[in-house]
Amino acid sequence: MTFRSAGRADAADTLTGGPRRRRALRSGAPLPLLVPALIGLAFLTLPLVALLIRAPWRSMPDLLTSSEVWQALRLSLVCATAATAVSLVIGVPLAWLLARVDFPGRGVVRALVTLPLVLPPVVGGVALLMALGRNGVVGKWLDTWFGITLPFTTTGVVIAEAFVAMPFLVISVEGTLRAADPRFEEAAATLGASRFTAFRRVTLPLIAPGIAAGAVLAWARALGEFGATITFAGNFPGRTQTMPLAVYLALQNDPESAIALSLVLLAVSVAVLAGLRDRWMTAS
Repeated sequence: MTFRSAGRADAADTLTGGPRRRRALRSGAPLPLLVPALIGLAFLTLPLVALLIRAPWRSMPDLLTSSEVWQALRLSLVCATAATAVSLVIGVPLAWLLARVDFPGRGVVRALVTLPLVLPPVVGGVALLMALGRNGVVGKWLDTWFGITLPFTTTGVVIAEAFVAMPFLVISVEGTLRAADPRFEEAAATLGASRFTAFRRVTLPLIAPGIAAGAVLAWARALGEFGATITFAGNFPGRTQTMPLAVYLALQNDPESAIALSLVLLAVSVAVLAGLRDRWMTAS
């Protein structure tokens, strides 16, 4: 084993020019790649830096303590949390189905689940109106039979946010399930556990980190949702006006308030990245 390892190391050194050559390859960067890389970095970070530079720091406390801001922030937090809860209840079983059950058309189902990731949010809002609106495919029956109207309500905000956020949770949990060893579930089954018991007592603890990461991503996506929300739920202060909608409205009348609200959302995004740093921000 020692001689084989040494032989592999010698072969690698021969191909790459030795350890010194490998270190040079890892530490150096050719100019044709370095220049566009720096341009891309500046392109992504300059708007954020400009937001910090132009922020009205002196008047920030007054702007952030206004009743309108707190109203929008409270509504955003409540709706994003509710949308994440909805995503967990129906998204985790859906991820398990995609990862563990082989059925015809599974690829099509996975494509439909991930479609909201690439679908323009406004189109998603229109689709929700066509499905759940007062004259929608399902909405008209909800209105006729139960008197339930979803558009332009706080519940409509939750539905719109869950629609665009749940795919993040499903993808994260499905990937974690595929990486988890199914032999633990098989061992539980041989001991007499039902499939649901094995999922509840064995699988869930194994995939808990993936569920947590997916829930955080879904919550952050729901908090920042704009297009589907304004299309399906409208922009009514105190009822459907979330933080992104408040930023859009303030940008037209009070740019300083818009910057202050944007900084709040930026801080939340940074906090999410900090919470997921062990999963995505560590170098191998």
